[in-house]
Amino acid sequence: MRVRISSDSTCDLPADIIEKYNIGIAPLYIIKDEKQYKDRLEINVSDIFEYVDSGKGMTRSNAINISEYQEYFAQWTKGYDALIHINISGILSACNQSAQIAAEDFDNVYVVDSANLSTGSGHVVLNAAIMASDGMSAEKIIEELNKIIPKVEASFVIGTLKYLHLGGRCSSLQALGANLLKLNPCIGVIDGKMEVTKKYRGAFDKIIMQYVDDRLLGRSDIDYKRIFVTYPPSMSKELIDKIVEKIKSVSTFEEIICCDAGCVISNHCGPICVGILFLRK
Repeated sequence: MRVRISSDSTCDLPADIIEKYNIGIAPLYIIKDEKQYKDRLEINVSDIFEYVDSGKGMTRSNAINISEYQEYFAQWTKGYDALIHINISGILSACNQSAQIAAEDFDNVYVVDSANLSTGSGHVVLNAAIMASDGMSAEKIIEELNKIIPKVEASFVIGTLKYLHLGGRCSSLQALGANLLKLNPCIGVIDGKMEVTKKYRGAFDKIIMQYVDDRLLGRSDIDYKRIFVTYPPSMSKELIDKIVEKIKSVSTFEEIICCDAGCVISNHCGPICVGILFLRK
């Protein structure tokens, strides 16, 4: 059985993985000056940061509509027996609902809510693509994904609340207080929702190492097959290299994949942000 895997652009998978497994990517939109731009295709993360830093305003994200999904599904099912499309959490975006409605026009399209975002969704998409390449049936892949989705552990530490504030996700008082106290919130994805799970205090390059310890040390429930280190391209390579070395020093992951966060995630989290995302057993 030939099964193709697709996702929306928030899965943040690297281009080489997308190409290797022929994963279809449906881009969400970034709205700037009331014009829509396709994530990574017509706008990049640096464009967003430059626009916000200019003081002209805040960009915002927009979901994919039903007719667009219908077009994507018609294209991606050609030559395949089935298509499995995996979306960002339905609680965080309307994409999943629109995709579900669009899939009603097809008898071989299956839509899966990843209950996650960024490379948290990326884990689900990549596992599905590997299973599809191994010749697994669509029904069996979906059965396995339903087991995997609750095991994804996704979190990010954010170094500035400016973007959350401008996007209406925290008040001016909260942002001011956090900045004065040099607080850096850790945002975790829990039951498909973004929640603050911890607040770190201090210089970002120091607290991020504590964050790695907090997520990885003293645990027996981690699946050490793969971990993503995800961040906007504004983060220094030197710091990312240090994070990778830190992960290696406290864990035994078979694969550490470093990758850029896309426009949608960066639009909310800003230029100072790092996440580590992995699976539990």
